[in-house]
Amino acid sequence: MVVSPRGEVVARGPLWDEALIEAPVDLAEIARARADLPLLADLETKLPHLLGSLSRPSGSGREFAPGAGGPRAAVPPADAAPAVVVRGAAERDPLAMDCPLAERWLIEFLRAEVCERRSFERAVIGLSGGVDSAVVAFLAAKALGKDNVWAFMLPYRTSSPESLAHAQLVADALGIHTRTIEITAAVDGYLAAAEPDADPQRRGNVMARMRMIVLFDQATKLRALPLGTGNKTERLFGYFTWHADDSPPINPLGDLFKTQVWELARHLGVPRPIIEKPATADLARGQTDEGDLGIAYLKADRVLFALLRGLKPADIMRSGYSEAEVALVARRLASTHWKRRLPTVAMVSPTAIGESYLRPVDY
Repeated sequence: MVVSPRGEVVARGPLWDEALIEAPVDLAEIARARADLPLLADLETKLPHLLGSLSRPSGSGREFAPGAGGPRAAVPPADAAPAVVVRGAAERDPLAMDCPLAERWLIEFLRAEVCERRSFERAVIGLSGGVDSAVVAFLAAKALGKDNVWAFMLPYRTSSPESLAHAQLVADALGIHTRTIEITAAVDGYLAAAEPDADPQRRGNVMARMRMIVLFDQATKLRALPLGTGNKTERLFGYFTWHADDSPPINPLGDLFKTQVWELARHLGVPRPIIEKPATADLARGQTDEGDLGIAYLKADRVLFALLRGLKPADIMRSGYSEAEVALVARRLASTHWKRRLPTVAMVSPTAIGESYLRPVDY
């Protein structure tokens, strides 16, 4: 690609194919950009200008605007948006995707991460009957071949029979390997012996971590890699069990909001009953994600999108969201940063791993 001094994409070649692209370059634009956007090297002469720019009101006055398909966000030009997934923020949906391109990108991602960079051929997935794990299964089957994907159904005694049936729908559609391993005895063995009075939240955490124990053990047995299935909304809300749902080393959905996962699921041909049912972690009878979160994904995703882009709560509320809805999302986002990081290590040397010792990835 060719990028201007102001960061605008002037020309872009095709994603996977070789090409020759041409674009005009105005060298005088460099001096103008440096005057308007001073960097560290310009501070000595441009500091007064920088301080002046910081004193001006932030933003350009652009806001969300309500529409039949939901609010739309103030976003950079289409070329500045991620070219692989987001298609430049359609007028009525800032999270619109180019699904065929996203599919191809995520398939190549899985091949590169599983096979090329880690030298594995197989993957294991915890198939819950929900849309997230279904989408990962569809992508993995396309990336690695159905014979190299093992799906594990890991029900607890209170799990919905519908979840097991929907997981089997996915497995049958793809022709991947399946195995059902009941986790009730393992979970109840700990709880009955040590914590019979544990509340539902703690019991749910034990179930989630037990499922990861099984998944990683089966991965070792099969010489395979576990694939994660958590989406971006769950990760930003902290709506997952730490060192359980987020444990697998590869996650193709981690940068897709929940509503984008649904959109990709429709494109991939995930069975409609899975797409259309309410999202649930299935840790207790009648439990749903949106009931736990206190807000619908359709609203939560767009408020998150706006907050991540730097819009202020007041700007978001002017688009039709209530103060309570914006505050709920902002509070969950701000209070769960620690869950999206590796453990915080006390530094006692100049080579603390991940703190001072910041080594780039080997590949």
